[in-house]
Amino acid sequence: MPAVTRHIGLSLGADICWPLAFEQILADARLELKLGADVVTFACERTAIEPVPLRPGCKYDLVVDRLTHWFSVQREWLKKCVLMDGLYVYNNPWSVQSFEKHSTYCAMAALGMPIPPTVMVPQKHYEPKPDLDYTLKAYARLFDLAGLGKAIGYPLFMKPYDGGGWQGVSQVDDEAHLRNAYEKSDRYLMHLQQAVAGYDLFVRAVGIGPQVRVMKYDPSQPLHGRYTTERDFCSAEDESVMVDTCLTINAFFGWDFNSVEALRRGGTFHPIDFANPCPDNQVNSKNYHWPWYVTSNLKWALFCAATRRPMRKTLDFEPFYAIARQDLPYREKLRGYAAIARERLQSEPFAGFCRQHLGPLEAAARRWFRSERCREAIRRKVAHVYPRHEVDDFTARCFGLVQLQLDREEQRGRP
Repeated sequence: MPAVTRHIGLSLGADICWPLAFEQILADARLELKLGADVVTFACERTAIEPVPLRPGCKYDLVVDRLTHWFSVQREWLKKCVLMDGLYVYNNPWSVQSFEKHSTYCAMAALGMPIPPTVMVPQKHYEPKPDLDYTLKAYARLFDLAGLGKAIGYPLFMKPYDGGGWQGVSQVDDEAHLRNAYEKSDRYLMHLQQAVAGYDLFVRAVGIGPQVRVMKYDPSQPLHGRYTTERDFCSAEDESVMVDTCLTINAFFGWDFNSVEALRRGGTFHPIDFANPCPDNQVNSKNYHWPWYVTSNLKWALFCAATRRPMRKTLDFEPFYAIARQDLPYREKLRGYAAIARERLQSEPFAGFCRQHLGPLEAAARRWFRSERCREAIRRKVAHVYPRHEVDDFTARCFGLVQLQLDREEQRGRP
């Protein structure tokens, strides 16, 4: 049978731990997959930042991208490769470039998702431009900031319309806080969003292809403690709602790897932050959940590369909007959206591929996460973000939580 090699590129920024895990587990698995008339093997390397000639030519079948949401030259290289070379990359770079938090709120609200009441307010200050003064004097209208706050209701959050990593976010409890936060917002274009006061559960759902993990989240903790180790903290139906929500958002926007943040109040999950393509997947924050992140990333990358999954270059919203126009309860609509998502993400073919071909990969992953190579990868990341005197303690903590996850998986037969 002919031997075929699929080439996987890792487009990286300040990523340290997970690329080591990805590369070493893939090498340990020594996969040789019989697909049709071919025997498929895999090669993996890290991509470089180089000049981009506008002509065909790309050595990779798939690129796992962790850089282009903020690094322009790499984004434009990937767009060229998708258009000219048939590359599959996650996430869709046009979508990442175009859809910030504001437009994603608009789209999901149009589908009926219970987004909290939100208002975008004009900037306090602007970047100087030649026509700015005339434009503002002619068309900018004074607005009643205090009236907006009262109409939305306190407490509320002021946050950038396109932000991330909690930058520029303020909790606002009254008019004085609102005026002070707006005065300090400078050139940020801001949202005012009603807080989901009285919520009883905060979750983050992360999707990698058709795989979704729902995690209990505690924002009051430092970064290393926010993703809790709790499992079975909500009902099967609640978990199903969050899985369907995550899959809907990701498939709608063409995102392979994204996280959805939601608060539950009165039995309803309110999504509050879900434009997070390329979310954090480092061991110092995910620790207990890190084996799932790495293994799921590997599985989706291998499936897409092995099967030459075609890149969806454009986004087709109409099937979702067709469901939104139907006179149905929201939960029924959400099931319909998620069915479209599962089809687009090839949920059933992916599951069959994993069962048939990726047993050796899962075994290699379990061995690696128990190994000293895992501990060393963790240590390298920890040493990058913590003071020297804390490296030993945080290395032991993260490695111990990884072992706890593996122990529970073995005891219960699932993560």
